[in-house]
Amino acid sequence: MKVAFLASEVMPYAKTGGLADVAGALPKFLAALGAQVRVFMPLYREVRKKNLPLEPVIDDATLEIGGEKLAYGVFAHRADGITVFFIDRPEYFDRDCLYGTAAGDYPDNGERFAFFARASLETMRAIGFSPDILHGHDWQSALVFAYLHTVYAGDPFFARTRTLFTIHNLAYQGLFDRPILARVGLPPWLFNMNDLEFYGRVNALKAGILYSTAVTTVSPRYSREIQTPAFGCGLDGLLRSRSAALYGILNGVDYRDWNPSTDRLIPSNYGPEDLAGKKACRKELAALFGLAAPADLPVTGMVTRLAGQKGLDIVCEALEDLLGLGLTLVILGAGDQKIQDFLLAAQKKNPERVGLKIAFDERIAHMIYAGSDIFLIPSRYEPCGLTQMYAMKYGTVPVVRATGGLDDSVQEFDPRAGTGNGFKFVEAEPGPLVDAAARAAASFKRSAQWRKLVGNAMAVDFSWERSAAAYLELYETLTAA
Repeated sequence: MKVAFLASEVMPYAKTGGLADVAGALPKFLAALGAQVRVFMPLYREVRKKNLPLEPVIDDATLEIGGEKLAYGVFAHRADGITVFFIDRPEYFDRDCLYGTAAGDYPDNGERFAFFARASLETMRAIGFSPDILHGHDWQSALVFAYLHTVYAGDPFFARTRTLFTIHNLAYQGLFDRPILARVGLPPWLFNMNDLEFYGRVNALKAGILYSTAVTTVSPRYSREIQTPAFGCGLDGLLRSRSAALYGILNGVDYRDWNPSTDRLIPSNYGPEDLAGKKACRKELAALFGLAAPADLPVTGMVTRLAGQKGLDIVCEALEDLLGLGLTLVILGAGDQKIQDFLLAAQKKNPERVGLKIAFDERIAHMIYAGSDIFLIPSRYEPCGLTQMYAMKYGTVPVVRATGGLDDSVQEFDPRAGTGNGFKFVEAEPGPLVDAAARAAASFKRSAQWRKLVGNAMAVDFSWERSAAAYLELYETLTAA
């Protein structure tokens, strides 16, 4: 099974979100199952700074797009049994950020990622890699499906190729003005409501939904949610029309990076049979943030974007009530200025109860997973979510809103039956959030009950092996058809 993987960000090369984690891990686990995987991504400045041993593959190539000849090169990096091909065009990719700055998206993002798609297809031809499956991710790779549908239609090199498009977050669609079609070399007739037109603009994400052989999302619940007006972001009708080819596969976790028994970023290692190290991590976390954290009251962690989508506005409204439950709150993240300012004021008012770092720090993130007792994820929507999976592996009990992958991965704890691995609430309101946190806090005070709950959480298997097998099975179904 030959698989070409197109993603705009891939760990450990460049990352802004969960897409990079998936695009970095899934190919490795597919390869372990016998697939031949080639990954394609842009050569960003962030990648150059890593000084990797990059092997030149293509020098001084040109692509004619929209009547203009554009030069590019291709470099390769091989690691963990995977070859990653980097599309090099400094005018497009040698920038400080991947998609834009604090002032907004780069105005030429349509041209940048259309070029990435075309150059990836030409690189496959140059290296003789005719994929059985071309697997693209999110809007930044979606125009590759438009090119296969038009410019490369009938091309014998891709005649056997079946295509899969994965939506990681439907809210980001890649919207551009009508002239983008001419500038990226796509035919003007695509600008109609049955193709790429969307309320008077070109919608790149529609190309992936319309022209791929099949579509996946990153959790079963999210695949159903996006077919409704509430979560469909204006595309629910289109997604319903493709429901027969729409699948939800829950993301996985690479436990080589996320395992408290081997994690080098936490003060003390531990496992489900001996949680002494978790107590040591809790003590170090409290010291790091200057928190009192009495042993009989739970430490509650958050590692998140400080944004309304992540439910941080709900947390702000509920903060006094959460503290009233006896919780100590530790938050790592950055985002909306109003939310940041509110939390900074709360930290100043309650320095021993609220710990806050406005940043993202990998070491501190691992310390919060390991040192917290409860992990809070009140997202308004969450296509999959990985933080609840990380938290459970570290014996930190999740309190989540029942949406998307959070609902798929967290089961409400039943104290009588001893089943379940966390706590859930439905309405995106302060009251239900506080009620769920109260159930967790009450369970924390019952030591035998809490040990059972922590054991349940740590025993859940979210490894990529399971998810990769599901993707490989889908690949085989598509190629057989």
